[in-house]
Amino acid sequence: MQTIRYGGDYNPEQWPEETWLEDVRLMNEAGVNLVSLGVFNWGIIEPARGEYDWSGLDGIVALLHEHGIGVNMGTPTSSPPAWLRKEHPEIRLVDADGRTLAGGSRHGVCPSAPAYREACASIVEQLAVRYGNHPAVEMWHVHNEYGWANVECYCAASTRAFQGWLAEQYEDVDRLNEAWGTAFWGLVYRSFDQVEAPAAAPPGVNPALQLDWKRFSNDAHIANYAMQRDLLARHSQAPATTNFMIPNCEGMDYWRWAGEVDVVSNNHYLIAEREDHHIELSMSADLTRSVAGGPWMIMEHSTSAVNWQPRNIAKTPGELRRNSLAHLARGADGLMFFQWRASRAGAEKFHSAMLPHGGTDTEVWRDVAALGADLKALSGVTGADVAADVAVLWDWESWWALELEWRPSVDLRFRERVEAYYASLWKQHVTVDFAHPEADLSGYRLVVAPSSYALSDAASKNLRGYVENGGHLVVSYFSGIVDEHDTVHPGAHPGALRDTLGLWIEEFHPLHEDERLALEADPGAGVDAGGRPCLEGGAGGRIWSEHLRLDGARAVARFAAGPDAGRPAVTRHDLGRGTAWYAATALDEGGGLDVLLRAALDAAGVERPAGVPEHVELVRRGPMIFLINHTDQDVTVPDLRGTDVLTGAVHDGSVPVRAGEVVILQD
Repeated sequence: MQTIRYGGDYNPEQWPEETWLEDVRLMNEAGVNLVSLGVFNWGIIEPARGEYDWSGLDGIVALLHEHGIGVNMGTPTSSPPAWLRKEHPEIRLVDADGRTLAGGSRHGVCPSAPAYREACASIVEQLAVRYGNHPAVEMWHVHNEYGWANVECYCAASTRAFQGWLAEQYEDVDRLNEAWGTAFWGLVYRSFDQVEAPAAAPPGVNPALQLDWKRFSNDAHIANYAMQRDLLARHSQAPATTNFMIPNCEGMDYWRWAGEVDVVSNNHYLIAEREDHHIELSMSADLTRSVAGGPWMIMEHSTSAVNWQPRNIAKTPGELRRNSLAHLARGADGLMFFQWRASRAGAEKFHSAMLPHGGTDTEVWRDVAALGADLKALSGVTGADVAADVAVLWDWESWWALELEWRPSVDLRFRERVEAYYASLWKQHVTVDFAHPEADLSGYRLVVAPSSYALSDAASKNLRGYVENGGHLVVSYFSGIVDEHDTVHPGAHPGALRDTLGLWIEEFHPLHEDERLALEADPGAGVDAGGRPCLEGGAGGRIWSEHLRLDGARAVARFAAGPDAGRPAVTRHDLGRGTAWYAATALDEGGGLDVLLRAALDAAGVERPAGVPEHVELVRRGPMIFLINHTDQDVTVPDLRGTDVLTGAVHDGSVPVRAGEVVILQD
């Protein structure tokens, strides 16, 4: 992309044609250069099987092209028409309780139903033939939010497809039995067609069965996407994408998805009531960039409030701009909203839009137009990557495995630890990538594993090699416990990381709800590389405690109370040319977690800017430095030089950033 793509979902079928003329005029005024079109219009362009009405879509495509606005053409398969559901009731979604779900919404369809897949192929072929070479079509928007409501279907068609998937994966049912440990409870299979989908059942369903079911469900959606992508490629050179939902869609493994799309695009919406939602936004953007391996697009975010949260709080003045430019700073080359014009009817009529119900005499509209003007000056950042010295491990399969039933504590949550570690790094102004545990980690000074419950043998060897070759690794509790089939690694915990961490665990000691244990620095721990103590007074931990046995590691901090009083709580192990740190509890922010990461960052030689206030975001992308002030106080950031891209002001030594504002410098 030579320019930043700016726009949003456009649904002209909801409006009379005279409104279309006003829309394109206002799009030009706001700087819109791309809209997503036709995402939900299957029942309009194909009102009955094999009957097509292209008049509306032809007209709006021509009008947009005439006004210089590109089209991200949608395939409308996430919302099948009523006639298809009536002709083929077997395509309806079945939940884990065996209930067949009614229509009236989108996504209520089984992804493995043959009749659904055949109908999808038919409408996509028609769209590709008609618009594949149209000069307005710059991209293809395949489906919408795979896995939003139908990530899993438990109907007969899905079960048969699952059995076929297992046969491909394992080839021999005895290999499946071995991998799944079916000797436990005598749950042995003699043929693949004996395997049932893990629908509602008595507690204790085989976790390996549940994990493979999640893998199959993910792959079923990938197969549907790939079918559409390949059909489009026969008739069009335009790139294809589908909008991910990173990190909020637990059921899709986006590491597996990334290689299937031409452009990684993502939807992100603030959780309005979270005080730290700007940090969660940064995490989403960093994870999306990491999945993409470089620049990406934000396909949907909101100008203000959404409609589906318990309390849909409007964005504060300047927040639309801060959110958008934070995505840009962290690798986005496109900023798209849902949606262009606010809908008057339907489930999302209270969702904000670029053009709100109040029209152009609104703060939202003025912010939208101002952002469009700013983006024209920022096109020099397109294509540039974001450099990071630190990687945080993220694995959707480990997320799935960790949160199955019958774990040692209900407080074990994948995102809880990841977000805690990410927030601490963010507040220390450390830009991070995310990485799969089996990925090449050699380019990072520090790797953090906050929630790596499931680690394969390959991942275990990868992490050990990383440390031995000079890397620095920080691991949080309940990591390295099982393999990819949820089978405990041989020997004492944490089997996959035991040698790397230089310790073993005699017993887990989950804590009571809201229980907190004080920690104390080990007398021999000394100070960190900066001369600061390795633990600050008042530090503590929650959720978890362990009876650790050291086997090469040394204690940095110990539990001062609880079932493991006097035993190690934080350890350090020098291995080869590197170091591995371990935290056996959910460390408090501040004197616990922040101090551990500060010590690890210093040991790894990771540089951080000095004197930057905690909630002022500082990110370098290519030639530009983004300073985003998320506070209600004016601040001054020291030791920076450059020209403000938007105002032309020259700064040499310090940069003032007003409350809630953004400054973008270029070297």
